[in-house]
Order: sequence, then structure tokens, then C-alpha cells
Amino acid sequence: MPRVTFLPDGRTAEVPRGSSILEAAEAAGVDLPHNCGGVCACTTCHVLVEQGFASLSEIEDHEDDKLNEAEGLTARSRLGCQACVEGTDVVVRIPGNRIAS
Repeated sequence: MPRVTFLPDGRTAEVPRGSSILEAAEAAGVDLPHNCGGVCACTTCHVLVEQGFASLSEIEDHEDDKLNEAEGLTARSRLGCQACVEGTDVVVRIPGNRIAS
């Protein structure tokens, strides 16, 4: 199973392939906000992919459109509710040090 690591705190979770970054955050005990309930209607679950970008599901048009509203958007930005782990390990950074429960 692939591992997802959350920076800056380094918490990690092993998740089945096809799991979203948001699901991995919940498994790792990382508080990744998702005000819309994880349905791609907001950008509160915005993350920056530090490693393993190619291991994530392809970005779809709706996510791409919604990402344009995210604060701190970069070429490595994804929405945690939409990006699914399809291959190898992934390392993501939660912008603005929004961390931990």
C-alpha cells in the first residue's frame, strides 16, 4: 500500500490505492480542513504535492477550475478531496501550517 506523508509535521498513513489525500489525512490523524464535506465545492483541502505528483489521479476539469480559487496556488497544487493515490508514495505539504489534531 502506498504511504502518504504530511508536512510539516511528518505524520504518515498507509492507504489503499484509490484513496484520496483527504482520506489519508484522516487516517494519519491530520486535520485537513474540508468545509464542503469533500465534494470539490471549496478549496479548504488545498495541498502542495512535494513528492509523488505523478502517482496521483489525473486532475479533472472541475478540480482544475476550483483550484484557481485556492490561496497560494502553485503548479504542485491539488485538492485533497479529489487527488487519489494511484501509485507510489506521496508527500504533501499543508499550506499555512494548518496542522494536527
